[in-house]
Amino acid sequence: MPWDVRELQRYLVSDEFVDGDHPRVIALAEELRARHPAELDYARAAYEHVRDRIAHSFDAEDPRVSISASETLTNGVGLCYAKAHLLAALLRRQGIPAGLGYQRLTDDGSGFVVHGLVAIHLDGAWHRQDPRGNRPGIDARFSLGEERLAWPVRPELGERDDRRIHETPLPSVITALRSTSDVLTLRHGGLPGEF
Repeated sequence: MPWDVRELQRYLVSDEFVDGDHPRVIALAEELRARHPAELDYARAAYEHVRDRIAHSFDAEDPRVSISASETLTNGVGLCYAKAHLLAALLRRQGIPAGLGYQRLTDDGSGFVVHGLVAIHLDGAWHRQDPRGNRPGIDARFSLGEERLAWPVRPELGERDDRRIHETPLPSVITALRSTSDVLTLRHGGLPGEF
């Protein structure tokens, strides 16, 4: 069923966490759009900027806590959730509907962690993108065809996708990020495990 224009408007709103109205987010969006005027090219450029130029906190061993899009851009680092907030803000700022998505993942099947993604509405459909950041063993790519996420879900281990497209971050994500002054402490048991 196609999405109504009024429904899509909800995914263009700037808020406390997806703050596309922040001057730094506006400046980056305008810079990227000037170099990539076509909608698809802009979406890809915004995705690649966040994936490649904003470090993942755990990969970088950086303890700073980023929650909003503007904090993530200012700090240059964030967890998957913060990177998703930034990508969604950049897309929304340029009129591309963007929502937040989540996966429930595990390393070994004994405990679960919610992983943050972005859903982009282009060419009449939603397409999930994973701006987490690549490293050996992770090769996420911008794709409007087959999903190229950091991790495919393994149902046999209890992993699952949350196929809802959220306008705002999960409250459990915000609570976890606000619970610490050192994001690295969340690596072992501090991140949400359920949607």
